[in-house]
Amino acid sequence: MTHDFRQSPLELLHHDEWLAVVNKPAAMLVHRTGIDRHETVFAMQTLRDMLGQRVYPVHRLDKPTSGVLVFALDSETARTMTQRFTQRRVAKRYLAVVRGWPEGDDEAGWRTIDYPLREQLDAYTDELADPDKPAQAAVTGYRVIARCELPIANGRHPSSRYALIEARPETGRKHQIRRHMKHIFHPLIGDTTYGDGRHNRIFRDHLNCHRLLLAATRLEFDHPINNQPMRIECAPGGDMARVMGELFGDPLPRVVNGQD
Repeated sequence: MTHDFRQSPLELLHHDEWLAVVNKPAAMLVHRTGIDRHETVFAMQTLRDMLGQRVYPVHRLDKPTSGVLVFALDSETARTMTQRFTQRRVAKRYLAVVRGWPEGDDEAGWRTIDYPLREQLDAYTDELADPDKPAQAAVTGYRVIARCELPIANGRHPSSRYALIEARPETGRKHQIRRHMKHIFHPLIGDTTYGDGRHNRIFRDHLNCHRLLLAATRLEFDHPINNQPMRIECAPGGDMARVMGELFGDPLPRVVNGQD
């Protein structure tokens, strides 16, 4: 059966017999959870209805994070892909807008945040987690792509500085990028948990942006069946694309999906 996905609620980035990769919008949960009992739209159920078959999530993105999300289409492929994520055999890239101007720039290459993180407990989804577990190793690479300065006062500063960064988490701790950028005093814009409320208000009041400015933009892995190298990319859309354009112009590379 041939499907027409042009009017689908999820953008389908890749689809074959074993995998489906989508662009998850910000504010959409991956699957049902007790955290947001009022929510009625989920990526997992939406994709299942689009394809007309069962789908299996192999990793997750936080609700406010948009971007590349992988599902397996059978249980064996799901086990293989979940194992590859766990074994760090999937390379991840994110774009984020942060407060201030972090050290380094595109020409200087990547910088590394190596800072262990304690396990984050959640009353619903992590109820069996050990609250006494020691901090776990966590490593995030980042590079600064662009900077801007707005003539908007905040606190004692007469202007406000922001940067567009690309991040590549080498480990997979909960909220890792958000927590690591806070650790180096450059929290993500729109982050209501680890961010800076004054700067979040600037983006709400002056740029009409109410979301977390974090997007999963690339995954690279070997296909679980034929082992061909895969690179799936997705540029941010919606409010994040608009804000990035207004602040930084168009620094994004061309998106190419599929097997290399």
